[in-house]
Amino acid sequence: MPLAALAACVLTFTPGCDDDDDDAPEAPRGRGVLLVGNSRGDNVVRFDAETGGFLGDFIADDGPAGLVAPEALVLGPDGDLFVASGATAEESAVVRYDEETGAFETVFATARGLVRPYGLAFGPDDRLYVASFLTDRILRFEAETGTFVDVFATGNGQPGGLNGPSGLAFGPDGRLYVTTQGSIAVDGQPTFPGLPSQVLRYDITTGQSEVFIDQPALSPAGPGYIRLSGMAFGPDCGQTGGACDLFVSDFANDIRRYDLETRALEATLSTNHTGTVPPTNNTGGLTFDDAGRLYSVVFDNTQGGESRGAILRFDGRTNTPLPSSGNTGAIFVPPTGELVRPVGILFTRQ
Repeated sequence: MPLAALAACVLTFTPGCDDDDDDAPEAPRGRGVLLVGNSRGDNVVRFDAETGGFLGDFIADDGPAGLVAPEALVLGPDGDLFVASGATAEESAVVRYDEETGAFETVFATARGLVRPYGLAFGPDDRLYVASFLTDRILRFEAETGTFVDVFATGNGQPGGLNGPSGLAFGPDGRLYVTTQGSIAVDGQPTFPGLPSQVLRYDITTGQSEVFIDQPALSPAGPGYIRLSGMAFGPDCGQTGGACDLFVSDFANDIRRYDLETRALEATLSTNHTGTVPPTNNTGGLTFDDAGRLYSVVFDNTQGGESRGAILRFDGRTNTPLPSSGNTGAIFVPPTGELVRPVGILFTRQ
């Protein structure tokens, strides 16, 4: 399989991502689980991807690495789990864990200029790309050793620039896709001067970027702002004739689906599971399972809501909500105290 296709497969866990060109599906290994990072719980928890049942802590908040506000969760080329952690320059790092057991392995990557890491993506060039939200940079590290390589991109405070980099994902074209929140970091804090929230696309060989998706229109029932966040390619990337679109979550509300060829908006999936106007929840990351189902996390943003989170599920082919038994709408895991401001979510099999 080409390295570019492998990178996209690793990030989105789409069917057809095997080592040969045989389209015959392999029997899935182990139980499907959802790993979720609690950015206010400083831990990673597990849920059964079929039933929504809670399976307990995967990485506890008192572990040896001392996770702080974990964001993105990705699997590396060797199958280990990598977690973006830290809210300050002193804390910020990418931490590596055993994907099967959750055992701490090492603080994998740190660097001057890494402050509040959000997105993580392993590239076809054998490097790890890390979005540093509070320095408006993307940093590169060696994928095998974690050695710092360089600053790949830096924000310029202009429309179309790297302003508040959030989610990272490599597409099937081998290019790096980046969501920006339209913010500029000033003294370790985000400011919002009115810049657009966009999806950028980078050629990692030349470093050249373009605006792939401009800021979409505000939702009539939304909170009045847009902050594009998570991304996933699916539902059938890697399969012959399968649909491979770009799904983008908006921290404010909703998930938008774009055609990768035309860049046209194909559908908007509502994440407003409470039905309030404006929504009283924010939306985190995205992940596909190996059956083409799309999952996202949301959390209560009201005062006194304790940032309680829930997991939503959709049919990635039809965009139809897929609630679990006894729930409505797209609710797969109803609001629970086990989810505390969840942002990162990852499907895997264990």
